[in-house]
Amino acid sequence: MTISVGATLPDATLLTLGEKGPQQVDLASRLKGRKVVIFGLPGAYTTTCSTAHVPSFIRTRDGFAAKGVDEIICVSVNDPFVMGAWGKDTGAAAAGITMMGDADASFTRKLGLEFSVPAIGLNDRSKRYALYADDGVVKVLHVEDNAGVCDRSGGEALLEAI
Repeated sequence: MTISVGATLPDATLLTLGEKGPQQVDLASRLKGRKVVIFGLPGAYTTTCSTAHVPSFIRTRDGFAAKGVDEIICVSVNDPFVMGAWGKDTGAAAAGITMMGDADASFTRKLGLEFSVPAIGLNDRSKRYALYADDGVVKVLHVEDNAGVCDRSGGEALLEAI
């Protein structure tokens, strides 16, 4: 079953790369009492993710802050080392976007947003989506039908929806 508007985000432990290496992040604790944007994508360093999806949230970071969003989190089924390097390479980390790895895809599966395309090496990956949650409750959810585009799940579309 896919997550929907009005649902509480599932408990999950994601990984981020801190100054001393990988750190576990309890998502429920991170979201408690906060307004957060989470966007998920098929993979770090993939074309649409790097050239369109992440840049859309870099461009709209100030707009989200003006609407009271406390944090923007990018989630991908990758390890924290890859997410940390990708955050530096794209400028997302410098823009204040938190890069988190869902290394075993457990969070993605709990959301019901997983997909696989084994022929191109994408196994148990995340569909492209963006959501806005207040205190862990989904208020806006945009999921793409096609992983190769980020029209509905881009920063501009989500910002306009909240």
